[in-house]
Formats: sequence, structure tokens, C-alpha cells
Amino acid sequence: MREVAPELFINGRFRPARSVEPVIEAATEQLLGNGPSAAVGDVDDAVAAAQHALPEWKRTPAVDRAAFLERFADALAKRAEQTQELCTRETGSPAGFSRMCNFVLPLLVLRYYAELICRTESEEIRAGESGNAIVRREPVGVAGAIVPWNVPQGLAATKFGPALAAGCTVVLKPAPETALDARVFGEAADEAGLPPGVLNVIPGGDDAGAYLVGHPGVDKVAFTGSTEVGRLVGETCGRLMRPVTLELGGKCAAILLDDADLPSTMQGLAATSFGNNGQMCFATSRVLAPRSRYNEVVEALVDLANSLVVGDPLDESVHIGPLVTSRQRERVLGYIEGGKAEGARLVAGGGVPAQIPRGWYVAPTVFADVANSSRIAREEIFGPVVSVMPYDSVGEAVDIANDSEYGLAATVWSSDSSRATEVARDVRAGSVGINGYQPSVYTPIGGIKASGLGRELGPEGLAAYQTVKSIFGDDVPGGPDRRRPDTRSPVVRRSENAADQ
Repeated sequence: MREVAPELFINGRFRPARSVEPVIEAATEQLLGNGPSAAVGDVDDAVAAAQHALPEWKRTPAVDRAAFLERFADALAKRAEQTQELCTRETGSPAGFSRMCNFVLPLLVLRYYAELICRTESEEIRAGESGNAIVRREPVGVAGAIVPWNVPQGLAATKFGPALAAGCTVVLKPAPETALDARVFGEAADEAGLPPGVLNVIPGGDDAGAYLVGHPGVDKVAFTGSTEVGRLVGETCGRLMRPVTLELGGKCAAILLDDADLPSTMQGLAATSFGNNGQMCFATSRVLAPRSRYNEVVEALVDLANSLVVGDPLDESVHIGPLVTSRQRERVLGYIEGGKAEGARLVAGGGVPAQIPRGWYVAPTVFADVANSSRIAREEIFGPVVSVMPYDSVGEAVDIANDSEYGLAATVWSSDSSRATEVARDVRAGSVGINGYQPSVYTPIGGIKASGLGRELGPEGLAAYQTVKSIFGDDVPGGPDRRRPDTRSPVVRRSENAADQ
């Protein structure tokens, strides 16, 4: 892996960072490199560059912005193998997961929004009571985008992809744990010919993020991270009357119905509950099983946890890699000890794998007989820890699933997809998967309650970076001739028209 200087990408060029932070490989605990860390002055410069570039980028035709995004995706694709490996070494994400989320996903997102913006009209004519109006969608302005370390490439693209397509300029702040792989965005922007200042990449810590959120030159904020920090971001944006998208934590439930096929369900839960070492906000860490099959489900989960291969995340046969930092491992181990102290029954895992001397590993862990009031059932652990709870009726299962301050995602498992879909309609979450969880770039994701505000991906993800303006007056062109307004309700109009006939 080539060594590069710790640099920030501001106004179309790389420049030395004012400070650096060490980036440690999760599996070896060895230094990967020194990552750039933005200071307050760097944030000022990046925002100023984005402000300067905004007028021209807004005026750039949508088809030309789309072409930039396509070239950007091509440039990322050229670097994909190296970038994917670097993300795996930074975060501990298994190679297969990293390939999908840090290589395939960014390309899908950029190309989707390149296509979508070309077929999205910026204006429409609407007929009103006394005339016509132009309803116009415009870019919101300078977007401050803050992304976490768990899916660094994919989550960044879900923010700057639609923002650039909409005509916004962007200041992207990646996490310090993944400051090295973030460099590729600057390289790709330069190769794609993106005008200076349109995309600025400034990895940094909490201080840089907080300063960016409250910066007077920022017009919109998009944040993915913990609910605790998200509340602070939301408070700042609320005080400033600044639009914000918050994709926050989760404590997602997997509802297994009584007709679920256990072998295929366990295969699915390997991805939805233990994927990325449990370091996913949409991980289904609460498994709800019908009491009639409870012991069977617990045994199946124990077998699943014990079958998962733990080891070097660069090895394609490995399912579970290390957690991102020693601090994160200690946090997860603390929850495991807390679960035992609260009376939950530890049936698999529960500690550090003895056969792996280095790296921040935690064995896949399963607790049975968990009360939904316990900490391990209510708080986001962000590690490979699953709690199993029984239920007596489907209604009770839905109640347990909904009894959470979070509402990000859920899954329902059944041999009858129609039945599962009906259950999914009653679950209070921003998205629900049937017999798996596979979000698409075409459909929105996001949370309710403490899991956040707003939506990303799909047309809704583009709309998050647009503001709507209405233009009306006597001379507004288009639409039907103006006429005296009909103030009757549509229901009355239809009934009276029917009577006339």
C-alpha cells in the first residue's frame, strides 16, 4: 500500500493538513499511516471554497453535472481494489462486506443520481384558483456532510452524490478513523475535472464537525452517526433554522414468525445481525421468536454464532473481523458483562477469541432470555451481540419491536411473504426487510423517533438537497386559462356533476 502525505482536499487541490492523527489497523494494532485532521481554519477555507464555487455549479446544466458524476464514478472504480482493502484494514470490515459497501455502493449511488437528475424537471407549471404558478426546485446551497467510520465510502457517496447532482457544493468531513481512504474522493474529483471548490474533503475530529455544523456559510447539514451526537447536531441546526438530515442509531428487531424456515433465516441473520461485525446501525440485534419455537431458534442462533469464522478481515473466508478501535471493543465487552449482570443467559461467545492474540476482536455473542427492558435490549451496542426474546402472539411481537426509542429498521421472517408484509406494515421503523434486509439506491432509508430525521437514497435523497420556490403572478406562462375560482370541495363538485348528468 502506497504511503501518502496527510493532506486535505480544498478548492480543487491537496494541501498539507495543519495536524495529523494516527490511523491504526484494526486487525494488527499497527500504524497504518498518519491521517489528516482538519482544524477550524481548514473548515473555514473549505466552506469559503464551496461558497465561491456554488454560483457557477448551480448554473451548470443537469446533464453536465451528471457527466461529472459519471466520470467521478469511473475514477473511483479505477482505485476500487486498493480503496476497498484500505477500508478493511482501517475498520476491520470483512472483505466481502467492504467490497459491496465501499466499492459497489458508491458507484451505484453516483450513477443513479447522474441518471435521476437528467430526468428530473427543475420546474413545473401548476394551475391555481386564479392563475398559473411555476414551482421550481433549486439547490439548497453549501452542504456540510459528516460521515462515520463504519461504511466510509458508501455513506459518503449517499451524501455528496445527490448533493452534487442537485447543484449543491459540498464540504465532506470523514471520520478520523478512516481519514486515509477519504483521500480517494479528492483524487477522483480531480481526475473527473470537477471544478475547484465543488467538493472539499476534510477528515477531522469532533471539534471540526461541530464547527462545520454551526458554520455561517453552510446551508444544509447531513449527518450519520450516533443518536447522542445527532441530538447536538439537530439542536444547532434548529437554532439556526438550517435544514438537516440525521441518520442515527438503531436497536432493530428481527421478528421470526412461526412458519419461518430456520436454515434460510439463519443464513439471512448472519448478514443482518452479524454483518460488518455488528457495526451497522440497521443490525437486527433483537431477535423475537415465537414461544412455541423459542428453544429451537436459540439453538439455531448458537450454531450460527459458533459457525462464523473469526479472523483476518482480508481473508475472503472470514465472516467476523475486529472492531474498529480498542475503545469500541471495551465498550462492547462492557455491554456483555452488563447483560450477564442483568440476568440474561449467555449461550454463545461473550468475550475475546483466545486463538487471536492481536486485534480488537469480540466473538459472535448470543444472549437468551433477555428482558426488553434491559440495557442490552434497549441500547445500541454496535458489535456482534444479539439478544433473543420470546413472544406469544404476533401482536405482542410487534409491540416488543416497537417498544424502543429507536425506529430505524427491522426485518420480518416467514415462509409466507404476504403475511410477513402485513406484519411489516405495523412495525414502526423507517424501513423493514422481508426475509432479509437489502436497501436499494432507488428507495429511501432513514429513521423515526431517536433514529433520525429525513431520508437518504431514492428521489427523496435528491429532494433533501433542494429547496422549493413558487413563482406566481398575472403573467406567469403556461397552463390553462385563468378563470373564476371554484371554491367547492372536490367531493361536492363530483356529486353535483354526477347529478347534472
